[in-house]
Amino acid sequence: MLKQLCIIVISTTILFPSFSNASNNGNQTNQSFSKAKKMLERKVYNNVPKLTIYCLAGFNSKKKITDRNGFTSTKHVKRQAKVEWEHVVPAENFGRNFSEWREGNSACVNSKGKHFKGRRCAEKINIPYRYMQADMYNLYPSIGAVNALRSNYNFASKVTAVKNQFGSCPIKIKNKTVQPPNYAKGQIARAYLYMESAYPMYKIGRQKRELQAWNKQYPVTRTECRRTQLIENLQGNENNVVKSACLDRGFW
Repeated sequence: MLKQLCIIVISTTILFPSFSNASNNGNQTNQSFSKAKKMLERKVYNNVPKLTIYCLAGFNSKKKITDRNGFTSTKHVKRQAKVEWEHVVPAENFGRNFSEWREGNSACVNSKGKHFKGRRCAEKINIPYRYMQADMYNLYPSIGAVNALRSNYNFASKVTAVKNQFGSCPIKIKNKTVQPPNYAKGQIARAYLYMESAYPMYKIGRQKRELQAWNKQYPVTRTECRRTQLIENLQGNENNVVKSACLDRGFW
């Protein structure tokens, strides 16, 4: 009888592994990018200042920009009037790790019988991709035009762009490289470091050393910590990159 009991216990351990470290993983609760945006709008940014990450522009609950804070651009004029939710780590950066993004899939066929790939196919077919795409820790509000202009470009400490490229908003973009304002660098760095720690298939690459420096140089604020707390409550997993820094500063 005792021998049989031991066998059952061993089998249970194999079939049902411990989930004690589940909080260190990425998003495992919501596959919908659309739902993630709605939760950010309604349940996160109603409890923290409604300001965009790059320009500190104000917006309201209807996704309308109420104060551009000096941002101007001759491009994407219509998108200057609304807030959009930007993947700080671009969807392409982690999406190209999935075969559906790179090569497509037999199920990715439009109504005219034409095969497609890229983000559309990855979103249609691949569940792990959808979880990454909907991870709210990596989503920040941005003026729509800035989101469009930033595209999937990498960040850098300095680019040789003209001064006041976008009015009084201090973001600069040139040669497919983005120089963010200092006040955004810490949040950007921690979004990248979180995504790498939460999703082993994603690696930052050459930017990592610079992002690690930004993480130290521009520490967490009470607002960033509060945002992280709210997302943790909704999404269920911890962002240990931010949370540990908040605990160190007594902001948690």
